[in-house]
Amino acid sequence: MKILIAGDWHSELHEEAVFNAFKVLGHEVLKFAWHDYFTPSNRSIDTFNKKIQNRFITGPIIQRLNRDLIKAVVDFFPDMVFVYRGTHITAGTLKKIKQQLPLTTLVGYNNDDPFAKGHPYSLWRHFFKAVPEYDLMLAYRHHNLDDFLRIGAKRVELLRSWYFPERNHPVSLSAEDKIKYECDVVFIGHYEADNRKQYLEELVREGFKLRLFGPGYDWDPVLKNSSNLYSFIPIHLVWGDEYNKALCGAKVALCFLSKLNRDTYTRRCFEIPATGTLMLSEYTDDLASLYKEGEEADYFRTKDELIEKVRLYLRDDKLRLAVADKGYRRVIADGHDVVSRMKQVLAWVTQNNHQQIG
Repeated sequence: MKILIAGDWHSELHEEAVFNAFKVLGHEVLKFAWHDYFTPSNRSIDTFNKKIQNRFITGPIIQRLNRDLIKAVVDFFPDMVFVYRGTHITAGTLKKIKQQLPLTTLVGYNNDDPFAKGHPYSLWRHFFKAVPEYDLMLAYRHHNLDDFLRIGAKRVELLRSWYFPERNHPVSLSAEDKIKYECDVVFIGHYEADNRKQYLEELVREGFKLRLFGPGYDWDPVLKNSSNLYSFIPIHLVWGDEYNKALCGAKVALCFLSKLNRDTYTRRCFEIPATGTLMLSEYTDDLASLYKEGEEADYFRTKDELIEKVRLYLRDDKLRLAVADKGYRRVIADGHDVVSRMKQVLAWVTQNNHQQIG
């Protein structure tokens, strides 16, 4: 199958992952990235204009980007166009593609929740208008299934996020890595104004060895006012092998869920078990359907329950390792890796094509 992947392409965890997975499955894949359209230039006025057009998704660059996508698709003649988080792609562009290549399946996917409160209108206006033009919309969350149907989607399926076996796996740490990453509890992620700061403060007050990684630009200003977490400043991001080591170096890895995106699970719910580390996450019914509570992972509903369960697993290494091992086996057995996800996409596309022919 010939597949064109279109997206911003600013992160190797998203479009690049989809691109590589389809290649692993033996398909011919073409990349169309619009991130480069907004690369800063030597002239400050040009850079400013690019930032404005990218932020409000309007202007001549957006028009050129869409024209270029149409040309790329027509020239490549793909069986499928997979648009990742299509904020910059207009309904008119998809209509023109379909007019010229009626047998090409248009697939849209979005890992954000565009229907959640707090997003600026300018970010999603093209995306919303384009939803009815896709042959298949893929939702990251259960509640977005109905959201997409409500605004005219032809067909919607749930495509969860994924982990990478080559990036997320158990490793033994060197003596130097142990100094950097060994701890009782680790949290790796962004700051949100929910309970996560208070929960982390309580872990420190209770004497647990905590490590915290994430974007310093949103953690550091908050931690300046925390007597328990102030010493953690500056907070640093960890990527790739270092991210994997940070998870493997902890006895327990925490998972907090984004309230902005109304998450009931997140990518780390697959990455953590894949490293062989025990995942202790905020409870949701959705997560409990993926991992059995207290057997393959564990959950907390309150600050007290978080502290109680951390104590439990730090006191009982045998129990902790048994739960972590079952979680590791579960994430592999259920096919939460990126290649398995793209196999499912191909199955939906094949089914959709058969229905259209029928």
